[in-house]
Formats: sequence, C-alpha cells, structure tokens
Amino acid sequence: MSSELRPRRRSLWRSFSRGVKRLRKNSFVSLLLDIAIILGTALVLSVLIKAFLIRSFFIPSGSMLETLQINDRIIVNVMAPEIIDANRGDVVVFRDPGGWLGPVREENRAWFEQAGDFVLGSFGITAPDSDEHLVKRIIGMPGDTVVCCDETGQLQINGKSINEVYLPNGAEPSNMEFSVTVPQDSYWVMGDNRGNSQDSRFHTDLPGGGFVHEEFLVGRAFIVSWPVENWNWLDNFSEVFDDVPNP
Repeated sequence: MSSELRPRRRSLWRSFSRGVKRLRKNSFVSLLLDIAIILGTALVLSVLIKAFLIRSFFIPSGSMLETLQINDRIIVNVMAPEIIDANRGDVVVFRDPGGWLGPVREENRAWFEQAGDFVLGSFGITAPDSDEHLVKRIIGMPGDTVVCCDETGQLQINGKSINEVYLPNGAEPSNMEFSVTVPQDSYWVMGDNRGNSQDSRFHTDLPGGGFVHEEFLVGRAFIVSWPVENWNWLDNFSEVFDDVPNP
C-alpha cells in the first residue's frame, strides 16, 4: 500500500470518529443511535437463533387435532435430527418432500409487505412460511415395517401392536390398509387426526413413496406457545413405542 494512502485513510477515520462523537452530544441523535444498535443486535441474534436453535410456526390445518389446534403457534427445535435424534412419536415440522402440498401459488406482494414479513419473521413475531411446511407425528423410523392393521384395528410396528393414546377419542388408527418398510434416513409420518390428514399414506404414488427423507426435516416441535390457553409441552408418548422391537 502506498505510504501516501495510509495517512489519508487514518485522516478519514479520525474525521468519521469526530463526527460520530459530535452527533452523540445531541441527546436525541444519541438515543436514535442506541435504539438502532439495540435493534440491529437483536435482529442478528434472532436470525442466528432461528437458523441454529429454534423457530416458530403456525398450524394452518386440523390434521393434528386434538394435539394441535388450527392457528396454534408451536416452537420447533431445529437441531433435530442432525444433533438431537428424531424418534417415534415426535411431532416434527418438515418441508414438502415433493407434491404433498400441490402446486405452489405465487403471490405478487408489495416490497414493503415482503420486508415486513422478513423483519417480523426474523424476530419470531410471525411465521410467514408456515403454509410451506407440514406438521405430523413420526410413526416409522428407518428400517421399521409399519402395517395397518391388526385384528383389533391397531397399527403394528415391526410386528408389535401399539395403542396410540394421542389420537382423538373414538378415532381409528387408519381407515385405509397399508404395509410399508421405511427406507434408511427416512420417516413414515401420520397426523393425529387420521380421518383428515393427508400424510404418508396418501403419497405412496409419489417419487418419495410417502416417506419423508431426513433432509426435509426442519425440526421437532416441543411446545405450544400461543394462544395462552393452549400452552402445552408436546409429548412424544415414548411409552406407546417402548415395546416396539428394533427392525
């Protein structure tokens, strides 16, 4: 670097620093700068948390009734399954594996609406991409054979019948028969509201065979955070699957 440029850069930096100090002497400007720094820091932290720790989603449909109500907000641990293992019974959020949600509708929205969604979504106030994701319960793990149904109408996993206590009262485990073996690194998922859930059972004709590959998993839902009256920890009902043998 030219020796003439170094003094010039130092001079520019000193001028900038003096200008900032003069501005800070004005209490109103100083307040605005402090607010901008706080908001900027909060935004960066929110984006990092959303990317590596937790996210929030709204429930757009009734496929998980009675566990999740329409418009419930859930908090999702995005460290599953890369860091924290996903297990049978977990309520998981995942991206469309291909064709589950049908054609994606493009919405032409003003730039300020998109910017508002980005900012509010970054802070976790809204979840603008909730309708691009699905929420179901993991029933079959990699290698599992899941069958509907035994002579009593219950699902079987690896030959063991399970009593799905999380289903709504009087609901059948499935009104359609199937027998599948889950491929490696994939999951068989079903909604708790079996009579109104377009889950793995209804997508066996697609290239993915109705299975959800782990690359599509966003994370495990662990709490209902809103509305207040629906606040609840989301259990994975491990006791339902305790006696299921390994595949």
